[in-house]
Amino acid sequence: MALHKSGEDYLETILMLEEKNGYVRSVDVAAALGFSKPSISRAMTLLKEQNYITMDRDRLIRLTETGRVKANEVYGRHKALTRYFVEVLGVEETVAEADACNIEHVISRESMEKMIAHLSALNRA
Repeated sequence: MALHKSGEDYLETILMLEEKNGYVRSVDVAAALGFSKPSISRAMTLLKEQNYITMDRDRLIRLTETGRVKANEVYGRHKALTRYFVEVLGVEETVAEADACNIEHVISRESMEKMIAHLSALNRA
């Protein structure tokens, strides 16, 4: 089953919270995204059913291998897009972050690869 933008956002947020805190709870995801706990609970249930996350008896959220691959994919696109907008185009960082958050879900593989290659070439120059 294809993962929608909201599902990708949840996985990306779980990954970022895990990197920051070392653990993730539903309440952390709710706070990070500004959603209600019931909304997050429903989303976590769906992600669990799709084998993107697990929840232990203490209700700690962990990414499965599939979930981690997808989260890293989305987060990688986000970071590269943000960097490109800031460093190449001169976009202000908060605007670049917001734009990257939207574009990361729809950009083609070809465009993403070309953009990353362009960033790499700039770093070598």
